[in-house]
Amino acid sequence: MDYSRPELADRLASGYVLGTLRGPARRRFEALLPAHAMLRGAVRDWQDRLMPLAAGLEPVPPSPQVWKLIEARINPAPRSAPAAMAAAPAGRWWAQLAFWRGFAALASLAAVSLAVLLANPSPTPAPVLVVLSATVPGEAGAQPASFVASISGDGRAMVTKPLINVNLQADRALELWAVPAAGAPRSLGLISASGATVLKRDQVLKNAAALAVSLEPPGGSPTGAPTGPILYVGKLTS
Repeated sequence: MDYSRPELADRLASGYVLGTLRGPARRRFEALLPAHAMLRGAVRDWQDRLMPLAAGLEPVPPSPQVWKLIEARINPAPRSAPAAMAAAPAGRWWAQLAFWRGFAALASLAAVSLAVLLANPSPTPAPVLVVLSATVPGEAGAQPASFVASISGDGRAMVTKPLINVNLQADRALELWAVPAAGAPRSLGLISASGATVLKRDQVLKNAAALAVSLEPPGGSPTGAPTGPILYVGKLTS
């Protein structure tokens, strides 16, 4: 397989960063990364594109039970020191009980943290990722722009970002809409044509079957409905 082809490198890197590349294919891709500069560059590009989407996700505090487990590992019940350890010269810090107890505590904390992540997944639903594709093909030889939208699991926040910056006239703006299966679209606000936009709304995706971006005046649609052409559309999957 020719990994020097840009379209193949981009497709594999997108699946790797998004997490859709799994199993043997993911392990094979990771093994190829050290030897292929193009694959590494494609991975960095996708990480740069998607990293801002995490800005809309709220941290989830651990449960009280998790803290109790961590505290129990950090401060274990005192034990009697072995005779050989107690007799060690004071100058040999590596043979002192306090040193090894602190070292064991750090190792236990790392182990407990990993166990918590594996055994106690976050109860918050996973974020929804939507790709909004251009409705009008790009010029010959040019890749059409597209948007990525990440909606938090609780449906109260969204982050949008263009994968390629959109060239807009000074008297135009982009407005994002939640489109239901039936009925009028609902405005979610103006979004940036060249960077990440964080939108916070109650029930962002309520009754929505798709997302759409329209071209509007600087302050947005004056009618409450799209007035300009629909430039990007992305369907929601259940």
